[in-house]
Amino acid sequence: MLDHLEPDGHELRALLEQVTTGLAGFVDGLPQAPVDGRGTAPEIVDLVAEPPGESPGDVGKVLSFALKAGAAAIETASPRFFGYVPGGGLVSSAVGELMARVLNRFTAIGDFAPGLVALEHGVLTWLGELFGLPAGATGILTSGGSAAMLSMVVAAREDRLGPEADPGTARLYVSDQTHYCVAKAAHVAGFPARSVRLVATSDGRRLDPVALAAAIEQDRAAGLRPFLVVGTAGTTNAGAVDPLAAIAGVAREHRLWFHVDACYGGFFQLTARGRARFEGIGEADSITVDPHKSLFLPYGTGALLVRERRLLAASYPGDRAAYLPDVTGETLPDYAHLGFELTREHRGLRIWLPLHLHGVAAFRRALDEKLDLAGHLHEALAALPGLELPHPPELSTVVFRLRDGDEDANRALLERIRSGGRVLLSGTRLDGRFTLRLCVLSPLTHREHIDEAVAAVRAALHG
Repeated sequence: MLDHLEPDGHELRALLEQVTTGLAGFVDGLPQAPVDGRGTAPEIVDLVAEPPGESPGDVGKVLSFALKAGAAAIETASPRFFGYVPGGGLVSSAVGELMARVLNRFTAIGDFAPGLVALEHGVLTWLGELFGLPAGATGILTSGGSAAMLSMVVAAREDRLGPEADPGTARLYVSDQTHYCVAKAAHVAGFPARSVRLVATSDGRRLDPVALAAAIEQDRAAGLRPFLVVGTAGTTNAGAVDPLAAIAGVAREHRLWFHVDACYGGFFQLTARGRARFEGIGEADSITVDPHKSLFLPYGTGALLVRERRLLAASYPGDRAAYLPDVTGETLPDYAHLGFELTREHRGLRIWLPLHLHGVAAFRRALDEKLDLAGHLHEALAALPGLELPHPPELSTVVFRLRDGDEDANRALLERIRSGGRVLLSGTRLDGRFTLRLCVLSPLTHREHIDEAVAAVRAALHG
């Protein structure tokens, strides 16, 4: 029992051995685990909600409760989870996170922990180079795309509008396929709903650059202040990629900040096919990516990249609090002055460690496999009678629906597929119609799991 708060090395090893045993069993069982484990929730919810006691608990019992609580969930890392955007939960990343938590360094000020700040800065520099941003590009690691998007909107506001601008006259441009975190970020940053203008899509999927230019010109003529346009490198709905190069040209001509939301699809940039589909991404003023999506890392890992460090630094007041140190990062960044977090967790090791342990080529192979699997899935579903597939996949998301079915029929089909308990997919609205979607992104997903998903759809069609 741990009845004190200062375990020594021996006690730590004993604790970690028990934790490792439990987690190793979880990892080994993951390929065959139920994709939806929420059936066990009733028996564990009340148990783990009990308040802690005054006396130390039995280590084995406490850890068992924690693992049971974790098992009562949709298994988003399952090879048969195709709903929403799967999260890989790469174990080597979790090891890096454990190291970061035990080391417990304060990395908001570069001089406080120069080793880990340099490591994190190196990750961000590599990301900037990956997306073709110029030398000197940098950014911040965040808890995810939503936090990154908020920092971006604030930076764009300060750079293109200035601190005294009337937010009610500002305009930022998105399509109806843009992730809703952009509208949330705009709201938190002080913009009324009317400041977010929807631009028509060319085909129901991709933002139309011609319509964008017309909207900007119309708003300027009305005395409004256009300042930001958001393109998407892989929409959540259908995996569509906006014409980034063309949007960049419109943004440049009209002096707008151009942001690319690459949270879902961004790391397909590691592949030749991804780079071809993301043509123009390097012309962005900023890019958001979620390593917890297409880099397969655990949840809670996002990034905002910008062309220049000053664009982030200018987002926040220049005067520091009297209690903060006078030191500042000349070579290394002070992340406290590039984002709105002062106390922040170190997020670099969870990305740096798996990249260096496995090598970039391992991630590239896995991503190429997901593109191949999505192509195979599309072909297999297209061969099933009665289904309509609106378009082939650009990345790893495949959408389909009943050719002659209404919304109720398609929802019923989704429920029949999910009721088998082996595969889980989700639905969305596309072209004004309820549509089923599968996103192939778990590192554990291989050809046999795609074939199992197709078999589940086939059985549901005849069910």
